[in-house]
Amino acid sequence: MDILITGGAGFLGARLAQQLLARGTVSDASGQQQPIDHIILFDRVAAVGFTDPRIVIKIGDVTDEATIQAVVTPAVQSIFHLAAVVSGEAESDFDLGMRINLDATRYLLEAARKAGHCPRFVFSSSVAVFGGELPQQVLDTNAVTPQGSYGIQKAIGEMLVTDYSRKGFIDGRAVRVPTVSVRPGLPNKAASGFASGIIREPLQGIPAVCPVAPATRMWLCSPRTALFNLMHAHEIDGTRLGASRAINLPGLATSVEEMVAALARVAGDEVVQRIQWQEDPAVSRLIKSWPGDFLTARADALGFRHDASFDDIIRAHIADELTAPAV
Repeated sequence: MDILITGGAGFLGARLAQQLLARGTVSDASGQQQPIDHIILFDRVAAVGFTDPRIVIKIGDVTDEATIQAVVTPAVQSIFHLAAVVSGEAESDFDLGMRINLDATRYLLEAARKAGHCPRFVFSSSVAVFGGELPQQVLDTNAVTPQGSYGIQKAIGEMLVTDYSRKGFIDGRAVRVPTVSVRPGLPNKAASGFASGIIREPLQGIPAVCPVAPATRMWLCSPRTALFNLMHAHEIDGTRLGASRAINLPGLATSVEEMVAALARVAGDEVVQRIQWQEDPAVSRLIKSWPGDFLTARADALGFRHDASFDDIIRAHIADELTAPAV
């Protein structure tokens, strides 16, 4: 069977492909384990660093409907839709966000429907679907109330995934991924990008700016946990998900000042001194509109994974990115 990963040249897409290659098999539409014949990494740029013959690199525009229909063949029995314009960019460029975060999702779903074989479909959503007046802990039963274009686009995508699943066109799962920290690589335009930058850059001897107040609460997960949970979402029997295919994934509730304190414990005060505090009202508004804590009883019952502490997240980043070659 073939697997399609949109955003396949990105950090999560490339790491997911590595894990799939190592695993060797995944569940098909009937729930039976099948060998992976090909993993199609689709992105606007070529994914690099792969030599396995099972990897197929496809360069193209995820917003081009004809291109998407050509990629989603009946051999593609699993789709991980990770391609997206991040929160800050979707807020500043409305048209771009709508094309990539909404139109591309609909084109993928339509291509799967027209292929007629009901592939498993994992849609990477976000905690940004919540906002405004929220309880101290967001529950699985809380309604989505996005306060930004990115959250609205993701919420619409979730509803489409649920409806296409209800109709039997796909077997979908829309996973609300917490802010992933610590992401390796270069900074991006995500409003939440600082949650990685204030750890990643100081550990490399580079100054970093924190654009939000120290008391700002966040819902985070490590790259290791994000990847495990994306894979786990694919392997779950879709009938266990019920009427809604959207799932609040487990995370770690912490404040920015607690993150910095963890950095001091793990790496020392000298590293922390490289952080500069300079509030950005636009970034702060978006981040404050997102929930900082969840009670994820549904995801827990389904076997999704939690991180133990932010100290452990930092140690994992050091082990994976600073003491070993990047994938």
